Amino acid sequence: MKIAIITLDARGLTLARTLAATLSYATLPDATVHRLAGRTQGDDENPGDVVFDNTMDHLRAVFAAGTAIIGVCAAGILIRALGPHLSDKRRDPPVIAISADGAAIVPLIGGHHGANDLARRIAAITGGAAAITTASDTAFGFALDDPPDGWRLENPDQLKPTTAALLAGEAVALTVECGSADWLAKGPWAEKSARTVLVTDKAKAGPGLVLRPPVLALGVGCERDTDPEELRTLVHQTLRDANLSLNSVACVASLDLKSDEAAVLALAESLGRPARFFPAAALEAESARLKTPSDIVFRETGCHGVSEGAALAAAGPNADLIVAKTKSARATCAIARAPDDINAHGVGRARGLLTVVGIGPGDSAWRTPDASDAIARADSVVGYSLYLDIVSDIMKPGARVDSELGAEEDRVRHALDLAADGVRVALVSSGDAGIYALATLVFELLETADDPRWNRIAINVIPGVSAMQAAAARAGAPLGHDFCAVSLSDLLTPRDVIRQRLTAAASAGFVTALYNPQSRTRRTLLDAARQIFLDARPTDTPVIIARNLGRADETVTLTTLRDFDPDTVDMLTIVIFGGADTKTIQRGAKNWTYTPRGYGVTKEKPQ
Repeated sequence: MKIAIITLDARGLTLARTLAATLSYATLPDATVHRLAGRTQGDDENPGDVVFDNTMDHLRAVFAAGTAIIGVCAAGILIRALGPHLSDKRRDPPVIAISADGAAIVPLIGGHHGANDLARRIAAITGGAAAITTASDTAFGFALDDPPDGWRLENPDQLKPTTAALLAGEAVALTVECGSADWLAKGPWAEKSARTVLVTDKAKAGPGLVLRPPVLALGVGCERDTDPEELRTLVHQTLRDANLSLNSVACVASLDLKSDEAAVLALAESLGRPARFFPAAALEAESARLKTPSDIVFRETGCHGVSEGAALAAAGPNADLIVAKTKSARATCAIARAPDDINAHGVGRARGLLTVVGIGPGDSAWRTPDASDAIARADSVVGYSLYLDIVSDIMKPGARVDSELGAEEDRVRHALDLAADGVRVALVSSGDAGIYALATLVFELLETADDPRWNRIAINVIPGVSAMQAAAARAGAPLGHDFCAVSLSDLLTPRDVIRQRLTAAASAGFVTALYNPQSRTRRTLLDAARQIFLDARPTDTPVIIARNLGRADETVTLTTLRDFDPDTVDMLTIVIFGGADTKTIQRGAKNWTYTPRGYGVTKEKPQ
């Protein structure tokens, strides 16, 4: 669910920040703060915020996009803005009004489509009261069209007449064939009636309202690189043959060796169910309950049954294996039924995710929304302490995992190990994660993986604003034509190779960004670089010296090759030597440097 938390003043902004963080930690929605320009000063540095100028127009646009709205404002503002645009209560997104002190939380629209549940969650955060006004909630304490997580409504055409009958005091019978239907217990159910509510996992049900409890665990196994369509076809046919409803499947379960198997992941995605994975020992613990144990499978996997074992492990110790292993040419599936609802996210573990995040040079305004979102969603955020300080305000509580400077390989290994255990991990780099940073080390270690579990995790790399981009932007546009980057660190690259690359860049006329230019112990290569470029370029070639970009003590100095003093440079600095065509101009009191694109040059016509 996408959620816009809309605030119109600084007081409301404080609550909006708390809600965005806490709701994201608890339920992982896409919760974003939307704030009115000029009225919400106090935290203008959050790059994930949406800033708007016209409240009424913005509310209507967000609502039209299908985004849920939490308005930290008067209910009347929301009513006047959105009232003329309401269309269908089954399609309109939830809208909630909340007072700035968090005391009153009022679901205005979409009570049975997330607003009531969201209001209760907010009340738990703020200590306020959720003003639930929908008829069935106030009468019975439940809503048939807003069942607990995992439950599904089979035939919504029966919803309105069934609810109306209950509210009118007419007889409605409840039949529970499976699952825990405690949430329905307070209903005024009749012992017998032509109008019914049926809780069942059977595919073929009666004419009344049908609710599907999440009681089925679907265990699957397959050979490596099985066609996803083969597994999908097998599962659907197995469910049909067993007269079981897809809507009662709580999760897709398998052996952890299959956590990167395309067919298993595609099946879970197509069913809209989470994929959960178990180690071989957990599946072998179910061996006494298997109907078709196999010594061959044991020799290959360490357990006597993958699909049956996974189904039973996910469904719990009191589950029954109601569909034994069924097979296609390269895949198997089995189904277990639990006596109570299956908490799909509480069994086994998810496929681990490692997101390598570039957070830019330091200023949060230069951090992309994707980067902020990945950090906010991560269960563990791994990085050098200085970089974690920069993003500490958007992390989940307890997610921070500090690492010392110089311990890059240990840092990456730890992040990979966490992800291999099913954790959602963000590995933080400054600048761009793929430019002289940790993304490269991730893939180097994967190439020589000494832990095969690493090969089964999902990996995502999120780009960031690089140091050379930030330095160039501060100085003008020196990267406007061909450019390159060279690291002067000889810790991993031989000094002779660095000199060769500097000479090639200087002679070719490239604008050249120098990363890792100098440290306490490396004091000669920057002098050598200056001399190499002086031998190839005019002495008045522009040089940019940028230190602590995006931080409070940022300095950007524009000088020339002739006047450049390497002693002014440390490891927090990036240096850019201008190219053969780079120019410096003065406009007003400001000097700018840029490299022409050459648009004015006559281009050779194609033959």
